Amino acid sequence: MAARCITQTKESVVTRLLIYRGYSAASGKSKKAKGDASSDGPKVSSLDKEVKSTTTVGANILKDGVDPKVMADSEYPDWVWHLLDKRPALSELKRMDLETVPFDLLRRYCKLENRARIKAGNVLKSKK
Repeated sequence: MAARCITQTKESVVTRLLIYRGYSAASGKSKKAKGDASSDGPKVSSLDKEVKSTTTVGANILKDGVDPKVMADSEYPDWVWHLLDKRPALSELKRMDLETVPFDLLRRYCKLENRARIKAGNVLKSKK
């Protein structure tokens, strides 16, 4: 019996042991070490530069849809260009004359003032 064990390969003994214990056999792939340099490099995109420059990659929200094409600036509505404009904070709105501000800023002032009032009430309730 001892001579038979010596002639067996290590992998066959491990496989037999794993089958006996009920575990699955390890695959031939070894796990990568934590300091493996191959996983630290930048990810290379599989899309070519032409596709990246003509479509908005990842903007599709439909299951069967496609990514939208990039259009010329003149084809977009005017409101798109104002989406990233800075809006005044509550402290700036308090300093303005509320009789002369536009309606959208007045509505923003009411919303921010109401939010601040609710937060102040919540702080008072939590201290009790």
